[in-house]
Amino acid sequence: MQIDKLRGKTLDQLFEAILSLKDLEECYLFFDDLATVNEIQSLAQRLEVARMLREGFTYHKIETETGASTATISRVKRSLNYGNDGYQMTLDRVHNNE
Repeated sequence: MQIDKLRGKTLDQLFEAILSLKDLEECYLFFDDLATVNEIQSLAQRLEVARMLREGFTYHKIETETGASTATISRVKRSLNYGNDGYQMTLDRVHNNE
């Protein structure tokens, strides 16, 4: 499992910091300090690609709407199909809270 390769003290610290955030404003403040605009947009794009794939959109439509490359779309699709269900879990939670 790839997640085991990630585990460690510094990554635990990062995830604990993310879990400590109380609202969207705190997320914006933290991620603005933590990452570049492009890095944040890339993560957001991948999540949107995952949402669109789950809803059955075509690669062409996803590419047009998100600007994601077919390589990125394929990577996200592979994670949806063979990953740890992280996309599924978070998308379900986010969309159930709307």
